[in-house]
Amino acid sequence: MAKGLVVVVEDEPAIADVIRLNLVRAGYGVHLVAEGDGALDVIRSVRPVAIILDINLPGMDGIEICRRLRGSDDWTPVLFVTARDDEVDRIVGIELGADDYLTKP
Repeated sequence: MAKGLVVVVEDEPAIADVIRLNLVRAGYGVHLVAEGDGALDVIRSVRPVAIILDINLPGMDGIEICRRLRGSDDWTPVLFVTARDDEVDRIVGIELGADDYLTKP
């Protein structure tokens, strides 16, 4: 965990595992969260160096999580990694304060 801790909020176990493996290989610690509800509490308690968010999550969606983080002046870097590939979703994500928006293959 030399580079810090990344919180990954992803409900698909296979995708969460691939992200986790790559982050660990790059030297990061990883805390996985499988649903939107409770993600804010985890983020606020572990103080990660970055957050990777899916948009479509059970409970609170990733857009609302990002909106609440930015609304509380939490500017931890946020990367949306989602199946939503519509340009409008990308624009909304970036306008909310996400640092980048990637679509899943």
